[in-house]
Amino acid sequence: MKKLIISMFVLGLILACKKEVNKPVPNVIDSMAQAKSDNTADMVKNNTIKESVLRHTNDEILQSLKNKDYKTFASWIHPEKGIRFSMYAFVDLKEDKHFSKADFEKYQPTKTLFTWGAEDGSGDPYKATINDYLGKWVFSRDFTASKYTLNTFTGGGNSMNNLKEIYPKADFTENYVKGTEKYGGMDWKTVRFVFEEYQDQYYLVAVVNDQWTI
Repeated sequence: MKKLIISMFVLGLILACKKEVNKPVPNVIDSMAQAKSDNTADMVKNNTIKESVLRHTNDEILQSLKNKDYKTFASWIHPEKGIRFSMYAFVDLKEDKHFSKADFEKYQPTKTLFTWGAEDGSGDPYKATINDYLGKWVFSRDFTASKYTLNTFTGGGNSMNNLKEIYPKADFTENYVKGTEKYGGMDWKTVRFVFEEYQDQYYLVAVVNDQWTI
């Protein structure tokens, strides 16, 4: 009986030691909690930096458009993917006008006409030089005084918006100008800039305009 009690006691000690081995000691738990906290802090910091960089880049691009400084605008075009222009919210990979950075810089100073898409309502092709398209269509309002959002849509009409489906991993900024009372708010306009990161810098891969369509 005595031997049985001793054996049970020893077995209990072994099991207790095994549990203690598997149980993290307090300083390990504290280290794990600290690491998790540090990771969260780093994520918040990185997101804050990204938001600041994109806001600054967005404002610089708008200012270059307002000043008709299209050489500066070209410096933001993605070096490898180039840039696509969509007249309305729906991004059409086959029909929307796309330029490589080199082609944009080549044709920007010229009077070459390009077909950018079809105008809503009439369906007529919209033809213009790069400078006219940027000045009369992309920057049809003073978007430097617009409402800014990041990865969020403010403006929206009856035109299908597929930006997130076409650019699922990209970030985009939106610059929204509300409509006037004269037209019941229907004359709102917005321009969206789609960015992708390349060699630690954000570049434009798309410019998407949006407005009320018929």
